[in-house]
Amino acid sequence: MDPAPATDLPPAPAPASARPRTLVPWRLLALFYDLWPVLALWMVAAVPFVLLDIALHDGDTRHNIAPYSVLGWLLWLACWGVTGLYATASWRRGGQTLGMRPWRLRLQAADGTPPTRRRLWLRYAVGSLSLLAGGLGFWWAWLDRDRLAWHDRASATRLVRLPKA
Repeated sequence: MDPAPATDLPPAPAPASARPRTLVPWRLLALFYDLWPVLALWMVAAVPFVLLDIALHDGDTRHNIAPYSVLGWLLWLACWGVTGLYATASWRRGGQTLGMRPWRLRLQAADGTPPTRRRLWLRYAVGSLSLLAGGLGFWWAWLDRDRLAWHDRASATRLVRLPKA
């Protein structure tokens, strides 16, 4: 048999590894789902502040907490903290919040292990800043070479989409 003829064509490149998915639509859907249990937690967290406001205003139940007052800022801080406890406890317990479950999203450290509490709180804080910036940190995942959002990169964590069971 004659050997195959030589060609001047370079060898075909090996297929490049596919870039990870951005998961932005699933992240946003999970955030929307998580809004509902968080809203209930905010209502519970607000009860002591409302009772304190009523006590400070001689039992006037028609009075609202004044915007930008110390009590108002403390209420917002309490709601932010309660939301952080919900998120970090859920991520620590099973890698998922209630909103992440229907979309099969799971949080893990970059090396595939469960993240530490410090990483989870860092992720929550940077994610909060990202939302305050109009979600810019989430949209950044479209441009990032590894498809990571700001809070993923800052906390060395990753969201992965689990296969269908």
